[in-house]
Amino acid sequence: MLRLLSRPAVRLVERYLPDPFIFVLLLTLIAAGAAMLFEQQSPLAIMRIWGDGFWGLLSFSMQMLLVLVTGFMFANTPPIKRLLARLADVPRSAGGAIVLVSLVSLTASWINWGFGLVVGALFARVMARRIRVDYRLLVASAYSGFVVWHGGLAGSIPLTIATEGHFMADRIGVIPTGDTLFSLFNLAIVVALFIAVPLVNRLMLPDESEAVIVDTERLDETNTAATSPSPQRPAERLENSTLLAWLVGIPGLIFLLDHFLLRGGGLNLNIVNFLFLFLAIVLHRTPRRLLDSLHEAIRGGAGIVIQFPFYAGIMAIMIQSGLAESMSQWFVSIASANSLPFWSFISAGIVNLFVPSGGGQWAVQAPVMIPAAQQLGADIAHVAMGVAWGDAWTNLLQPFWALPVLAIAGLKARDIMGFCLIQLVVTGVIIALGLTLL
Repeated sequence: MLRLLSRPAVRLVERYLPDPFIFVLLLTLIAAGAAMLFEQQSPLAIMRIWGDGFWGLLSFSMQMLLVLVTGFMFANTPPIKRLLARLADVPRSAGGAIVLVSLVSLTASWINWGFGLVVGALFARVMARRIRVDYRLLVASAYSGFVVWHGGLAGSIPLTIATEGHFMADRIGVIPTGDTLFSLFNLAIVVALFIAVPLVNRLMLPDESEAVIVDTERLDETNTAATSPSPQRPAERLENSTLLAWLVGIPGLIFLLDHFLLRGGGLNLNIVNFLFLFLAIVLHRTPRRLLDSLHEAIRGGAGIVIQFPFYAGIMAIMIQSGLAESMSQWFVSIASANSLPFWSFISAGIVNLFVPSGGGQWAVQAPVMIPAAQQLGADIAHVAMGVAWGDAWTNLLQPFWALPVLAIAGLKARDIMGFCLIQLVVTGVIIALGLTLL
């Protein structure tokens, strides 16, 4: 049944879903029009909000570009390539390949969302060289695991409200992760998704006659570990110096050990990028091999560079015009104490299409959802996780977070979003039931 349902979904998306850049342009116009229509904002005011906020994600844009580049360089080191190749030898069928890629992506995303995006996409590339399998579904499986990130160890909303002095601490205090990430209802949702996501991806596997098999030559990478000619000039000797690479790379890894073991630090986006970069420096062994890998990795970053400023402008319109708050308040107005986590989930899923940032979304919705939870007598931790899961859920429809995956895989959004649309429905039901019944 799922295979039959996926066919029209794939055809629909392939026909009508535009390039992610066109998508962000349309979202800009929709957000601006809605702010003028429902918030009585003037065109001049909207234009100023949009323009002033256009560069608000520059730091984050650079972080995301580095997720792509450093993750690719790390995975392109000889030891990691051998490890991924051995893991890719485990499945003996196309169905097994889909299930394994899904599980690897789910696990990596639960640990850290940036880690999951890169590892899932790179593993899908390696797997495609071993098994004849529909490449679109293979990459969609790698991306679909991303749905668990906000219920995992790096979930920004549960980690925020567990931090002393967070911006809503005067209203709700500090809520420990035992009430959010490690609560029964959240763990139940995570376990259910670990079962359902690989199963649904496997059941969507097209027949051999309908599968899109990628040309393996297209996935071939430059062998950056190949032995280069013996360096003659001093500059060449420096470029090919293992000693120079290790004199810088090993202290970087020692810093990470200090961060995790002695200072008790956790994973965040900067630490993930730092980890990828310095592991790549050490494992590539020479600066020359690292730079060759960098040149290969950077080609896929164009979409991130051009699109993220437009999303920053959309976020500014949604937040500063009051549109995001009005949407949240409407859902609150129809909720009860028992249903507020569900409506928080739905409203967050809609807001996420325009504000694809967990931290930014919580800043918008917390001032609405927390007073409502207190007034209705709803569990605040439950409501907060409703917002968190809503933020993660509609990433299956929003191509913003798929850009690094698509860049690594060499596909377009329309190639994978038809399969993700089926996952959107299935995972939405699972998460909604978990938030409502548990």
